[in-house]
Amino acid sequence: MVPYRGRLALRIARLSVSLVCAAWYWHSAPLELNTLWLLLAAHAIYSAVECIDFGYETRLRSWIAFAADAAYFLLWIWTSPDEFQAPLACAFFLASTALLHDRVRVFAAVAGTLAAALLFGGIAPVIALGALAVAVAFYKHYLEARMSTTLRHNVVIRSQALSAREAERQRIAADFHDGPLQNFVGFQLRLEIIRRQMERDAGVAMQELLGLQELCKSQVADLRAFVRTMRPPDEGMSLAASLVRVADGLQRDTGITCTFTGEELQDPPEVDIALEILQIVREAFNNIQKHSGATRVSLSAHRRGRHVEIVVEDNGAGFSFAGTFNLEELEAARLGPVSIKRRIKMLAGELSLASRPGDGAKLTFRVPF
Repeated sequence: MVPYRGRLALRIARLSVSLVCAAWYWHSAPLELNTLWLLLAAHAIYSAVECIDFGYETRLRSWIAFAADAAYFLLWIWTSPDEFQAPLACAFFLASTALLHDRVRVFAAVAGTLAAALLFGGIAPVIALGALAVAVAFYKHYLEARMSTTLRHNVVIRSQALSAREAERQRIAADFHDGPLQNFVGFQLRLEIIRRQMERDAGVAMQELLGLQELCKSQVADLRAFVRTMRPPDEGMSLAASLVRVADGLQRDTGITCTFTGEELQDPPEVDIALEILQIVREAFNNIQKHSGATRVSLSAHRRGRHVEIVVEDNGAGFSFAGTFNLEELEAARLGPVSIKRRIKMLAGELSLASRPGDGAKLTFRVPF
């Protein structure tokens, strides 16, 4: 239906037309109490009440409005003081019906005006006005259908956004629990051990302090990697420039040699796709730093038709399994990084994971534009 503000504007227009018709009739006919004056007064009061009432549109209210306008139209052309006011009433009735009502009432209004025109004359303008009213009704129905579809899509997108936000919260909580939090728990236990050893053997306690210092360095590296996985890309940077920055950050923070190559890499038209690609690469780097013990990582990005292909390869320990698996096989066997698989599935992408235990791993994924 017509939005609330549009309905209110059309009801004000209905009241204005009713008052104009009353003024016209007063100017062209004697001011005496008759059927038309009663009709004009009743319709003006009804139009004023419709403007004041701010309630929601209901089917009963729509039918009452349609009946009131139909009665106004029929009695007006029946008692019209001159030949010009009947077409005006006809235009008013068809216009208000086309704008305020659905197609069924529009068809009924056109049929009624055609029948009245056959009885009272002037069928040519009625046919033109009726055709215009039908066209407006169909166009309004088309807009309402599109609006309804858009609203449904918005609900689906909002639900997907909430699910993705909740999944991201769970991922961050799990990563924090398995990474920095466990390191701090270990740090606390080591401090307790050093406190006890200080009372017995200061030399041994000093060695423990040196070990604790190394643990602090690893914790700093883990925290930097954890923050890096949550850091958004700089606004205005291309996907290639963001990938270069991520690779440089891995090398600077961990000392792992990281190289990047990108041939004819173009940014995806949707910003969200670029953000997801960047996040997948960050998570892959974080996994390499935490679990692989690699000393060298290569990152490459290429355009393959309507896809962007990203390859991350390292010379670390690899996964516990050997071979090359795609996304479906990894899901079925419950292997591989869970968060990366989830993100690639959301992007309708393809994944290939090659693992060589003791000799590194190669992660390849393709995302459609």
